[in-house]
Amino acid sequence: MPDQAWSQFCQALEKAGEVIASGPDTPLDRAEGYRYLARLTREMLYSCLDNADPDFPRFHELDLVKIGADNPDNVYLSANIRGDRTYRITGTRGTIAYFSIGSKANRYAKDGTMASTGELSGADLTISPDGTVEIIASAVQQGPNWLPLAPDSTGLVVRQTYLDRTSEVPGTWHIEQIDGPLEPAPLTSEFLAKALQRAALSVHGTAATFAHWTRTFAARPNELPDFGQEMFQRAGGDPEIFYLHGYWSLRPGEAWVIETDVPDCPYWNFQLDNWWMESLDHRRQITVNKHTASLDADGRLTIVVAASDPGVGNWIDTCGHNSGTALLRWLGASVHPIPKCRVVPLEEMR
Repeated sequence: MPDQAWSQFCQALEKAGEVIASGPDTPLDRAEGYRYLARLTREMLYSCLDNADPDFPRFHELDLVKIGADNPDNVYLSANIRGDRTYRITGTRGTIAYFSIGSKANRYAKDGTMASTGELSGADLTISPDGTVEIIASAVQQGPNWLPLAPDSTGLVVRQTYLDRTSEVPGTWHIEQIDGPLEPAPLTSEFLAKALQRAALSVHGTAATFAHWTRTFAARPNELPDFGQEMFQRAGGDPEIFYLHGYWSLRPGEAWVIETDVPDCPYWNFQLDNWWMESLDHRRQITVNKHTASLDADGRLTIVVAASDPGVGNWIDTCGHNSGTALLRWLGASVHPIPKCRVVPLEEMR
């Protein structure tokens, strides 16, 4: 059985490559696409095989795993759980600007969704005098910091969001189940086969879901409209966030100008992504947020997406791309401005 399971896993990965082959065929986009598939494969193998046991979960940082417009300001942690177990999550809040933890029903391998089954934000936390926090995740309410679980809950997602990376410190977090088995189950051929199948389906399902999103956004190029929040929430979005996704396409010498009012809210950011909805190289200027952006004299925000610095507004580097996706997030805002967007010759900005 293990030989057959491995063979089927490899064949399924090859099938997933069809998602990449159906995307843009520029050398850069295609290379990023297969790197994306390799990153997904690494993550899904770890999640489905090595860190799959919901009775002995470990928080795992999503290092260089870029899925569905990952936020460059975020430290993401994930863990596998079961909805009929009880978990104790302990740690320190740190000084990072925003914290949230959500329980999710991850169905990326089946239908491309990851619906929320419970949420807890930093504003809701009771913190001990020594700065430590204890959260109980369970089906039945327990303690002051309770994260609800549902029968179909399969995982936890922690978001820790920087406003200022130079001064803020994220928290440290640990998870343990407190009412399940005392020892891990031994590895079996049956588990291996199911884990490899789940990993391959998750790779394919994730890639296909967000390729579909990109094609949806491409129907309205160089805009940041409200496509409806339900689609984003069903895929694992934070309920506190209002998402404005878009698709951009520029010819040489063009700039995408984005102008908007800025709502009163604890956090917002804009980021530029590639066709596969991965945030671009964090070492370059591909994002601005509430802390790092410069506002116009009238308090409005101007963002200029271009291949080179126009010297005005908040420049976002295309990093050698001529098309891709983008995202503007308003977190905790009571109003959600829709930006005005236009494409102009870059020289007009100088």
